[in-house]
Amino acid sequence: MIIAVAGSIGVGKSTVARALAARLGYRYLSAGEAFREMARRRGLSVLELNRLAEQNPDLDREVDRMQAELARAGSCVVESRLAGWMVDADLKVWLRAELPIRAARVAQRERIPVEAAERDLRERGASEWQRYRTLYGIDINDLSTYHLVLDSGFWSAEDIVDVIALLVERMQRPDRAVGTAGSGEERR
Repeated sequence: MIIAVAGSIGVGKSTVARALAARLGYRYLSAGEAFREMARRRGLSVLELNRLAEQNPDLDREVDRMQAELARAGSCVVESRLAGWMVDADLKVWLRAELPIRAARVAQRERIPVEAAERDLRERGASEWQRYRTLYGIDINDLSTYHLVLDSGFWSAEDIVDVIALLVERMQRPDRAVGTAGSGEERR
């Protein structure tokens, strides 16, 4: 089973995806880590690499292509902003949280002031929205490709992992019929 975990910057995608992969015994794949590593190798900040990617779409394509190829190798949890669109996943989850919550998380992780994190999130978000729209025709605000949307500002990462793991368990039951599981129609 392939599970895609996506969402905006700072929603806890990595935390949830890592914990979920560990719980299920699946591989963990992170496009964000690959992008951050690409920035480090080039001596750039992630924001600087985002700006460079606006001019050079091959940077995004490289990360997205690598992620999709690795996912095809079997059971894994794939984490990225575009995982729901770029990976043929059995379960697609979008995590969301309000900007102040995301900024506080990023500020703590990057050891920067919250105001700077919020400014960077706004700028990176606008850059990424434009790049994904231009490069792939994707509107990242359209969540229709996702099976499940959860607010990580409301529930803890552990709660979210519990919910997703339960759904995965139910999806793997041999008696599960696609499109009818839990609909109640079979009981009427």
